[in-house]
Amino acid sequence: MIGDSFTSADTSTPLLTGDIVEGVSDYNGRPVERSNFGGWRSASFIIGVEVAERFAYFGVSSNLISYLTGPLGQSTATAAANVNAWSGAACLLPLLGAFVADSFLGRYRTIIISSCVYTLAIGLLFLSVVLPSDGFSDSSSPPLVKIIIFFFALYLVAIAQGGHKPCVQAFGADQFDAQDPKECKAKSSFFNWWYFCVCGGTGVTTIIMNYIQDNLSWGLGFGIPCIVIICALVIFLLGTKTYRFGTTSVGRRSSFSRISLVFIKAARNWQIKEEVHGASEQFRFVNKALLQSLDDSNKVDHTCTLEEVEEAKAILRLVPIWGSCLIYAIVFAQANTLFTKQGVTMNRSITPSFNIPPASLQCFISLSIIIFMPIYDQIFVTRTRAITGKPSGITMLQRIGFGIFLSIVSISIAAIVERKRLLTAFQYGLIDKPKETVPMSIWWLVPQYMLFGISDVFTMVGLQEFFYDQVPLELKSVGLALYLSIFGVGSLLSSLLISVIETITNRDGRDSWFSNSLNRAHLDYFYWLLDGLSMFAFIVYLYIARRYIYYNHRGKGTII
Repeated sequence: MIGDSFTSADTSTPLLTGDIVEGVSDYNGRPVERSNFGGWRSASFIIGVEVAERFAYFGVSSNLISYLTGPLGQSTATAAANVNAWSGAACLLPLLGAFVADSFLGRYRTIIISSCVYTLAIGLLFLSVVLPSDGFSDSSSPPLVKIIIFFFALYLVAIAQGGHKPCVQAFGADQFDAQDPKECKAKSSFFNWWYFCVCGGTGVTTIIMNYIQDNLSWGLGFGIPCIVIICALVIFLLGTKTYRFGTTSVGRRSSFSRISLVFIKAARNWQIKEEVHGASEQFRFVNKALLQSLDDSNKVDHTCTLEEVEEAKAILRLVPIWGSCLIYAIVFAQANTLFTKQGVTMNRSITPSFNIPPASLQCFISLSIIIFMPIYDQIFVTRTRAITGKPSGITMLQRIGFGIFLSIVSISIAAIVERKRLLTAFQYGLIDKPKETVPMSIWWLVPQYMLFGISDVFTMVGLQEFFYDQVPLELKSVGLALYLSIFGVGSLLSSLLISVIETITNRDGRDSWFSNSLNRAHLDYFYWLLDGLSMFAFIVYLYIARRYIYYNHRGKGTII
């Protein structure tokens, strides 16, 4: 049966005589020869399906706030909170999808099922948009049935991405053997070029789809992503016979079961005073799982192995890094919400007859990544590798930290530009004319987008590689889901923060920071608040990162 996990190999087929890749098989469960399976050929199919999936996802998400404040008639604060809540769900659900994939279905089958759910979800979005309003309500607001179908379909997209997103990237990285020096370097480059291709697809999406949605029709704007996701599934299936699939041993418990048992045993034995030898000193309370104890029937309970204890510690080590990156994720959430609303009020004309859709400026994030990623991979890594001797040039945590610093600079620029926009609106008497265009070019927003794109090259890709690398071998999908959950929780925190600030600043009839009339709002204050929070989080991150012990998949940690 096709999948990622097998109880045994097909022994009726002779073993290959070439360079066998240990621990992997083909789609029939047979051992694979390195030259015939996996590598960049297989990764190309998987990157292709991810580019198509990102096209579909951003075809829905990048301009979502415009649909909510336009056809659905929501306020700026409500729409921003709804977008952040949905984005949060979309980034948290991969935890569930990764659990299902790593414990039951396998990554291959999870990707196929998720693609089918994706097709259904975007098809329902298309239906909700083209469904006629006549006969449903006499009110000028959209009929309730359209709203229900729309939000049901929207969260179905989040569910589909929950199964698709962590599995595709982990499955792609699985095509490279970490034990082979040449393929180990290729795997590091894989994360760079993965993000490069994905951002290229995203950039095309934000230009083409946002124009179609703003100037042609929302029906067409949601119909095209539905077709694209079907094509993505076809691309993925075409590469089936080239993929490497992982194998598991008969009778071996899943990583979830092993790690859960470690914490249960450690909690049960916490009062035992016996010393534990042989385990690492960090999180010493977990070492209690190595001690024997009696269960409820006074029988000697199962004792965890040293390997299982170190696996559990590897997961615990990720928690402080995860928490210290949440503010970065809150800043990240503003790129497709409040940054877009800024652009709506500004001069967007390129020619006398053409105005650039404000959400299309998100393409500059992708453009800066496309430009800078080859420089990083081919020049920066090569130069720093010669100095440090590390295959990736700098450590993963150093890469993440530098990107967080750049995001602080980016949100500072956003605050300065927004302040200038407000002063321009005041100078031209447009404070009480929200529908008038502020005579300030939308190109003023480009620096904050591009700098944020460069920060993504460091932090986003660094987090992907870090959370893939620093988990046990059987939990790679979960590792990438943990990385995505940073942005899920960050989006939810952004939604909560906006709602709280909206309530506080809207008292006594005052204009809130997120007033529907942006010329009376104070997005600049909000950006400066995020800037202060980011600087505090950056200091905390540096403290944690300097003390982090890397997990080397052999049961021992190393400080790097």
